[in-house]
Amino acid sequence: MRAVLQRVSEASCRVDGKITGQIATGFLVLLGIEDADTTEDLNWLANKITGMRVFGDENGLMNKALADVDGDILLISQFTLFAQTKKGNRPSFIRAARPDKAIPLYEQMIKTLETLTGKKIATGIFGADMKVSLVNDGPVTIIMDTNDKENH
Repeated sequence: MRAVLQRVSEASCRVDGKITGQIATGFLVLLGIEDADTTEDLNWLANKITGMRVFGDENGLMNKALADVDGDILLISQFTLFAQTKKGNRPSFIRAARPDKAIPLYEQMIKTLETLTGKKIATGIFGADMKVSLVNDGPVTIIMDTNDKENH
């Protein structure tokens, strides 16, 4: 799994002109799922997202996590995070999981994040043509990949 985590002061997703998810302070998370991903990857990534300390404390240092600022999450599925661009100018998405594998993991990620945060997770619509708007605060953008996790 790959996630692009953006600290935002606001973010929203629209599908066919209707808002499907909207947050104020928190994280916009773009989530890419590949065929090799497991529940273990999902749990590791969900814990990383909710524990990431990138919000400013009273001294302006990035020491606070999402819960410390009462932040929310807008989770957007994004298979293009697994684009392969080594050959030619048209990206290949062969590593991205097909919907039959990706949808259950995406839905499980929503539930896991809701359990970890104790809040409803705002979302887009899987596979839809989404219009995502955000105000990146900082800007702070973190890229996480479960293939890079350390097991200790």
